[in-house]
Amino acid sequence: MTETTTPTETRVSWVPMIGLFLAQILMSYNVSALPVSLGGMVDDFGVPPTDVSTAIVTYGLVVAALVMVGAKIGQRVGWVIVFRVVVAVFAISALTMILSPSVGWVILAQALAGASAAIIVPSLVALIAENYHGAQQATAIGSLGSARALAGVSAFLIGGTLATYVGWRQVFVVVLVLAVAVFALSFRLRSDKGNPDIEIDVAAAVLIGAAIVLLTLGVNNLNDWGLLRAEPDAPFSIAGVSPAPIMLVLGVVVAQLFFLWTRRRTDAGKVPLVSLSVFGSSRERAAVYAMFIVVGLEAALNFTVPLYIQIVQGRTAFDTSLAMLPFNLTVFVTALLVVRFYGRFTPRTIGMVAFGLTTIALVWLSLVVSNNWETLPTILGLFVFGVGQGALVTLVFNVLVTASPKELAGDVGSVRGTVQNLASAVGTAVAGALLVGILTANITTALAGNVELPPELAAQVDLDNTNFVSNDQLRTVLEGTDATPTQVDAAVALNEDARLRALRLGLLVLAGVSALAIVPAGRLPHYLPGEVPESVATGAPPAETS
Repeated sequence: MTETTTPTETRVSWVPMIGLFLAQILMSYNVSALPVSLGGMVDDFGVPPTDVSTAIVTYGLVVAALVMVGAKIGQRVGWVIVFRVVVAVFAISALTMILSPSVGWVILAQALAGASAAIIVPSLVALIAENYHGAQQATAIGSLGSARALAGVSAFLIGGTLATYVGWRQVFVVVLVLAVAVFALSFRLRSDKGNPDIEIDVAAAVLIGAAIVLLTLGVNNLNDWGLLRAEPDAPFSIAGVSPAPIMLVLGVVVAQLFFLWTRRRTDAGKVPLVSLSVFGSSRERAAVYAMFIVVGLEAALNFTVPLYIQIVQGRTAFDTSLAMLPFNLTVFVTALLVVRFYGRFTPRTIGMVAFGLTTIALVWLSLVVSNNWETLPTILGLFVFGVGQGALVTLVFNVLVTASPKELAGDVGSVRGTVQNLASAVGTAVAGALLVGILTANITTALAGNVELPPELAAQVDLDNTNFVSNDQLRTVLEGTDATPTQVDAAVALNEDARLRALRLGLLVLAGVSALAIVPAGRLPHYLPGEVPESVATGAPPAETS
């Protein structure tokens, strides 16, 4: 049977695509399963929720740091061979999660998963280009966006049920099963020999990796190490200054060195780690900015909601899945349906409207949210945010793959992977740092004006330097002090009010970020996604562009 768009093109089996589809679900499910398992890990390991969020940050950090190198390794060695190896490593990371005796092992497991995903991410587009063409290829690329959304729904439904009624470790048994299935289906993919002439710019790889590590660690540790002045938990200080802002500054400097090195290498006629032509026009830069913001917002919300439901309210992972169901289902359905609007509206229009929806939803949530996430106004806010998020997930994915000239699609793929995973790590880190920072400020202010809670009592429980805890946990801590029943009730009320105000202000900050994203969305291109060139799969060097 032939495609109507290309008479000479034969239709090939979708079985190989099933494996690639499941590979996207594998990565996305793994990331989405971590917030679902938040409460179980906190109870099991006896650590604060921000320690568990470090595992989420670690995954995104490692992917972002290594994905450009991963793309070159795949082109040099051969996509199918490398794909099988890293899927096997992903299975090992899942097994490590299942058997983890401490949160340190969880972080190690996610580092392994991130290293594997650094090659899986660019390999998906490359293997689609190798195995599918024409209309089938366009359908296959679009399906990756819906696979990501489907993984979010599955993680919260399946993972939430398992974490509540069986245990959080069993959530990652699903990851192990998915990895085994993807490995088996990989033998249906078309083989390629790779291109040994592909050069890997080691210096550029070290520079971009160091920049990403410095930026992510800086953001992730702003609270613990200090926003400006070094806190006691800081590993070191320079003239009393916290290492967190120092790392942020160094990260920016090293990133600039990466661009400088890459530009000089390109001028010398050598193959760079990534072509700077990807960032050459406002359309490409707009797509990069939009991807960073949309993924960062999604990561922030996916961390915030489980934090409040499981830690603050002390409810189960299954309750979390029910609360997040409207959002995740809406993202999934919208990601599938938005492609129908490509013929009527430009990517620019869809992007601006979608960011407008996410902004409205976040402002609305900041006004109506309470300690119950299952009220109709809250569900409505999550629904509207899901519509905007789902539209952007598929739209920006396709635009980033095709925004640059065809010969640079391979580099666009690696940039997409770097931006997406860096944004996920930064979004989670910023959400944690923002909420904890606002919470601490709120409690400090409230304590100063509360006559029922003397400084002596606050010092006994370190109430002005607290993390997110449930009311029951706080009462348990206060029982070990000389607090009276009246003081216990006052402390719980103060903490409860401070948490809710932190949440609302945090959502307003995210709404501001979403509103700013309308500006780069206004520079998205006026064309529809096209076909990925064969050079992505073969690793042929890109043509020189002016």
